[in-house]
Amino acid sequence: MNTLKNKVQLIGNLGQEPEIINLESGKKLARFSLATNGFYYNKQGDKITDTQWHNIIAWGKTAEIIEKYINKGQEVAIEGKLTSRDYDDNQGNKRYITEIVCYELLML
Repeated sequence: MNTLKNKVQLIGNLGQEPEIINLESGKKLARFSLATNGFYYNKQGDKITDTQWHNIIAWGKTAEIIEKYINKGQEVAIEGKLTSRDYDDNQGNKRYITEIVCYELLML
């Protein structure tokens, strides 16, 4: 059961070109948003599409693969873990963000 703790698997489409950041330490970071679509029917029987947006980050070799091969609109499957963090914005307000740290990526 330990392998099921904090595990996220998603299939979706990239919302924009991945942002690639080269850190001073030599590490590479890729950041992008992923849209997943679900469907439900309202009371009138109309099919409604529900799109959810997810913030994804990837490090190292995974980030390098994303930089070379992944583009806006492309469908991918990712596996990773859910993380939350906070930071202070330019006005001194505390902001909270939830991201998925991608460990594995599959181009579909």
